[in-house]
Amino acid sequence: MTFGDLASQIVQDEEKFIPALIAGAIVIGLTVKTIGRVISGVSRERTKREIAAYIAEGSITPEHGERVLKADSNKNRCC
Repeated sequence: MTFGDLASQIVQDEEKFIPALIAGAIVIGLTVKTIGRVISGVSRERTKREIAAYIAEGSITPEHGERVLKADSNKNRCC
């Protein structure tokens, strides 16, 4: 049985179509959520590196950099 045959059977049979549609929506939702978390984590790490670079070059003080990082972490909390 090929993928085309399986897809044809699922589309034609309502008892198989609805669960397949729900499962597909769940998989897509989880994938989007995971990608969003990865992008958010990468962005957060990039911000930390940039602040560390500013501190290293003397543009900002370590205390100011720490305040910026703490303000960012408080903003990302839920509830």
